[in-house]
Amino acid sequence: MDAGQLRTRITIQRRDTGTDSWGQPVNTWTDVATVWSDFRHKSGSETIKSDAEVSTVRASVRIRWRTGIDAGMRLKVGEAFYEIEAVMPDIAGRVYVDLVCKRVV
Repeated sequence: MDAGQLRTRITIQRRDTGTDSWGQPVNTWTDVATVWSDFRHKSGSETIKSDAEVSTVRASVRIRWRTGIDAGMRLKVGEAFYEIEAVMPDIAGRVYVDLVCKRVV
């Protein structure tokens, strides 16, 4: 893998449960790792649902090989968040992992 293509710093996060000051359960996000990536927007679309405009942005993200990433986790890219929809590892070479993501608004 060419390190020159890994230009975007991302943070991988997983969902955890915690408690608030009242002792009530709340969902929180915990950082798993901060890594360099080849981040690319692949498509975007707008539709109207329930009389409201909805925008969908999809991205493809390639990172160095690592385990422990699964669908349901998310990425933080700058101030934006992307939900990981699919994880596609390079099983033969164990060089990279491709992540299929959708922007969370």
